[in-house]
Amino acid sequence: METLEEAELCFPQLNTSCRKRPRSQTEAIVIYTLMPCFSLITVVLNLLVIVSISHFRQLHTPTNLLLLSLAVSDFLVGLFVVPFEMILAEPCWLLGDLACVLCSFLPFISVPATAGNMVLISIDRYVAVCDPLRYPTKLTQKTVKGLILLCWVYSVLYNFLFLFDNLRQPGGFNSCYGQCVITVNGTVDLVIRFIIPISAIIILYVRVFVVAVSQARSMRSHVTAVKLQRSLTVTVQRSELKAARTLGVVVAVFLMCYCPYYGISLSGYSLKMGSSVNIVMFILVILNSSLNPVIYAFFYPWFRKSVKLIVTLQILKPLSFQAKVL
Repeated sequence: METLEEAELCFPQLNTSCRKRPRSQTEAIVIYTLMPCFSLITVVLNLLVIVSISHFRQLHTPTNLLLLSLAVSDFLVGLFVVPFEMILAEPCWLLGDLACVLCSFLPFISVPATAGNMVLISIDRYVAVCDPLRYPTKLTQKTVKGLILLCWVYSVLYNFLFLFDNLRQPGGFNSCYGQCVITVNGTVDLVIRFIIPISAIIILYVRVFVVAVSQARSMRSHVTAVKLQRSLTVTVQRSELKAARTLGVVVAVFLMCYCPYYGISLSGYSLKMGSSVNIVMFILVILNSSLNPVIYAFFYPWFRKSVKLIVTLQILKPLSFQAKVL
């Protein structure tokens, strides 16, 4: 009997050792089969987005730079965050208290970085649709690059503050030895990293929708305008509205995938790494990162053309960066 009890402990030689958490067959399949598959899909799809926008000169636009930043954050989720989460999901934490906090750092970066990129994308669409004449001067490539850098710096610095108590007292929130518990202020995190950015996104997109409806009515009422001028105006406006609709789908998917996590965080939830709830929440994060490139494939012809050129290795040809993909 004593041997059985000792076998259930993470560290049988310690009286303060945690007991090994039993794992169901379903949970094991999710962790060791589904998560690696999602990881591979996320890495490959977002790498295609990164290569496409980086390589082809025609795609070097402010809007696409924002999509590139979003793809980088999604790529990091698949490449680094998934393996870390698989380690954190083990029944016993064997790497020490400081490693527990450090392994949690990178996963937490992806959330504010993704939310920040979504806000920037919403601002881009707002200016493009609501103030199209001044859009080229307001959101230049230099300005967008500065905003992207600011977004990533904010994400890293906020995480230091977010995990400060855990870094100051590694393992201070564990109830037994062999446990990895990260305690966060769920209310503060909910407000700063979710409510504020999501409110900004919703407000901006409501404004874009109102202006889009107004423009549609205006185009229908001015059928007697000069044909060439009307054709050019309609083409430009339709292009901007189509981009707004596509990015609106991206934002909607983001909301559906991240709302459950922040709903739980509202109560000041002590995040126990490896718990079933944490695994489900994390799968939603991975799903969001893998769905974004799929959305681009459905809505953006340039992405499909770029992928074809990449897969067929035509990007290795000289001057391939000048290929017409738009």
